[in-house]
Amino acid sequence: MLVKEKQGLETVSEEMIKEKQGVETVSEEVIKEKQGSTTVVESLINHQVDYVFGIPGAKIDGVFNELEDHGPELIVTRHEQNAAFMAQAIGRITGEPGVVIATSGPGASNLATGLVTATAEGDPVLAIAGQVKRSDLLKLTHQSMNNAALFEPITKYSAEIQDPETISEIIANAYRMAKSSKKGASFISIPQDVVDAPVKSDVIKPLQDPKLGSASSGDIDYLVERIREAKLPVLLVGMRGSSKDETAAIRQLVEKTGLPVVETFQAAGVISRQLEDHFFGRVGLFRNQPGDMLLKRSDLVIAIGYDPIEYEARNWNAEKDARIIVIDETPAEIDSYMQPERELIGDISATLDLLTESLEETQVSADAQEYLNTLQEKLKARDICETSSEDGILHPLEVINTLQSKVTDDMTVTVDVGSHYIWMARHFRSYEARHLLFSNGMQTLGVALPWAISAALVRPNTQVISVSGDGGFLFSAQDLETAVRKKLKIIHLIWNDGRYNMVEFQEIMKYDRASGVDFGPVDFVQYAEAFGAKGLRVSNAEELASALEEGFATEGPVIIDIPIDYRDNEKLGETILPDQFY
Repeated sequence: MLVKEKQGLETVSEEMIKEKQGVETVSEEVIKEKQGSTTVVESLINHQVDYVFGIPGAKIDGVFNELEDHGPELIVTRHEQNAAFMAQAIGRITGEPGVVIATSGPGASNLATGLVTATAEGDPVLAIAGQVKRSDLLKLTHQSMNNAALFEPITKYSAEIQDPETISEIIANAYRMAKSSKKGASFISIPQDVVDAPVKSDVIKPLQDPKLGSASSGDIDYLVERIREAKLPVLLVGMRGSSKDETAAIRQLVEKTGLPVVETFQAAGVISRQLEDHFFGRVGLFRNQPGDMLLKRSDLVIAIGYDPIEYEARNWNAEKDARIIVIDETPAEIDSYMQPERELIGDISATLDLLTESLEETQVSADAQEYLNTLQEKLKARDICETSSEDGILHPLEVINTLQSKVTDDMTVTVDVGSHYIWMARHFRSYEARHLLFSNGMQTLGVALPWAISAALVRPNTQVISVSGDGGFLFSAQDLETAVRKKLKIIHLIWNDGRYNMVEFQEIMKYDRASGVDFGPVDFVQYAEAFGAKGLRVSNAEELASALEEGFATEGPVIIDIPIDYRDNEKLGETILPDQFY
């Protein structure tokens, strides 16, 4: 009896041991679990994200808590819209999605302008926003709104995570979607309880990007024959033709064949300094530029990576008589003004390499070259400042010519929207792609300074210059503090005239008067100093040159206030077409 009881005790002991082992097994499983916030950060690490821009809040602070210890460098900004602009600039400069994170409610909605700008202009961005916990999604509670629905029309991908185990896969898909053609923004909403929930699944490793082949040999042969037949073929290069590989391929083609090139604003810098004789200006906004003249005269327009949002075909092909062939990675958007006779769809650089191999040297006739020489003279003549400004105020060409003399090819120049943007896009030369940045899709005010911040982060050993008007500067000027905090090498030029002048001169052209364009003065030198930056004010070109040199020698941001003379602005809109006001 005692033996049985003892055996029974031993049996119980064995069961207790097994139970204890089970407890240990459960503990090990618990240890293996991690929070959703950790999965978010580990996913960003796996995708080799270097920077995260944003502002924390209660619904997403778990992710910020993780970022404090490991992962991409966190750049805390002064406004979510600026954070989205910074992410956009990372996408444009590097080709990889920039990442922005914000909290719920207005934190999320403040991202909207930045994300619609990125999507319109082909810049990859991954945006993540906090959300109320899942049980509150259908309640009228604090900061509850349908995030995914808000961003669906203005992004390529918009989703809300409902299961913590799917965090990594949704981030992976959103990231891939942002960088696939046409590039743009992806948005992910994450409820607070999903961020805080345990996750057992492994983080997805990024897949290798699929590689497109070139266009078909038949299509390339067709284009070769059309170029040979044409008297004046021209390359119209757009934003998707300005990445690293595409730029190199275009330069090789131009160097061998001598084909003339017209850039859109977002393709600025595709043509190098060595090939400058083949550059015939940029087209955008109003139709009265040498590039427009060349496109009209040409009997074959080869559109490379061109997107109509940059400069609608109705502007450069108003008569609907252009012969167009497209080279792109995505089908063209067709309308009555844009009906290409053939589309070469595939990897742009691979297609261009095969085209270059198939063409003979020099594809421009002597007669055509004579016409091109006259256009070159027009380009040079229009850069000369013929009108002298009053004392204490500078003509736009004085500013541009002074800046041109100081800027080296490795420097990055970011440009806001306003009258200065038209002057810079037409007259300022850039010789490296994606080193002169414009918002030419949404034409969004306030981008210059945030873009400059990102450029200074990813190109740390170079000088960055940003340009805005006095109106646009204050759209994003609070993040001057971010630039000061990071000690970034940024010189920001403010073209100061005391008005929303791009609106003003177009209103005068339409109504013979302006309305709603005046605002009060700001002392931008004191403003800069209040943020810990250096503030300078100039009154002539010589002082501007000295201020730029002082800025180059300064650690951290410098603001230069430039009183500007816009008396010649109406010339920007000469020969304007109907519906071409902006």
